[in-house]
Amino acid sequence: MKASHVRKLIKPIESAYSEMFSGRVYRVGKGAVSVRNHSGQAEQTVIGVHGFLENHCYFTQAYEEPTTELILLTCCNYHIPVNGVTPEYPEWEVPIKHPEATIEYDACVLVQALANLPTTDNIRIHGHSRGGAVILEAIRQRPELFDNVEVVLEAPVLPQGKLHALVTTLLEPVSHGMWPWLIRLINSAPQSAYGQTFFGKMNPRKKALLSKLFFATRDHLTIVRNIENIMDWMHRTDTSVYQHVRHGTFLIPQVDRILDRSAMLASARQSPTTMRIVETDAPSHFITLDSNEWVPGFEALPAAAQQ
Repeated sequence: MKASHVRKLIKPIESAYSEMFSGRVYRVGKGAVSVRNHSGQAEQTVIGVHGFLENHCYFTQAYEEPTTELILLTCCNYHIPVNGVTPEYPEWEVPIKHPEATIEYDACVLVQALANLPTTDNIRIHGHSRGGAVILEAIRQRPELFDNVEVVLEAPVLPQGKLHALVTTLLEPVSHGMWPWLIRLINSAPQSAYGQTFFGKMNPRKKALLSKLFFATRDHLTIVRNIENIMDWMHRTDTSVYQHVRHGTFLIPQVDRILDRSAMLASARQSPTTMRIVETDAPSHFITLDSNEWVPGFEALPAAAQQ
């Protein structure tokens, strides 16, 4: 990448979205892990891994039970979307050797969170879009940690997957140097100009979260690296990674204009494990934001099923 392009891309992006948060926030490398306070005795732990240009608030309204210990990842070089909490540096943090802003880097953040933070044996890890790939990569890195963990892969980036043709068409003519200009153009355009096409029918929660997508990262370079790494990871990762997944669900939207739905399904069907495939009626890539009804109940958690 040209130095002139890098200079344009590393100009800071100011945070534009946050919510009140009660809990602790841990810095892990260039990412973070937030642990929300819960009012009841924790019966299950959910770890949420957000998607490209999203933030951890994607999961907060889906898991509001007072007995749910909610742990939320913030991916490398993304803004932490919390108010009033000072991040701390945990003693269990270990250095991450993978390049920043990659699926592999964020998988290391997830591995550290899973190894050190859950206080229950009923553990679910829920990843949306790119977050699904982060989970699979973490399983590949440390399969033994996931033996009794349930995973929910929602509209996920998968091995041998593809971007939707509309997205590919938009990205093909964009050079590195054009990204800051393109993002300013998108942010200045009314969301009605593109939102319905890519996001589907809107509701208040979707509107609140998706209207701030291009302010999620700390710089434009992270956006470029994320996109290039997503495409590269899908191409070079084969479906053998599924052999290490023991329990869980693929949530597939009825309509997806971010990722190629057919390729997503074809990849999911290569899973030789007990992973189930649920083809939802969700009208967009953002299944949980469309409706919580498709989020599996906790009775499916491995430890709960054994009791």
